[in-house]
Amino acid sequence: MKTVEQLKTRIQELGREAAQFSQQAAETSKHNREQSKILMQRAKEASKRCQLLIQELKRQNT
Repeated sequence: MKTVEQLKTRIQELGREAAQFSQQAAETSKHNREQSKILMQRAKEASKRCQLLIQELKRQNT
C-alpha cells in the first residue's frame, strides 16, 4: 500500500499524462486518425488509473 503522499504524486503524474495524450491526439487527428485513436486510448487508460488511485486515496483518508 502506498502512502498518501505517494498516491497524490502519482495522481498528479497520471493526470498530466492523460492531458498530454489527449492534447497530442487532438493535434494528430488532423493528420493521422489511427495514431490519434491510439493516443486517445492511452489518455483514457491513464485517466482510469488516476481515478482508481483517487478512490484509494479517499479510502485511506476515511
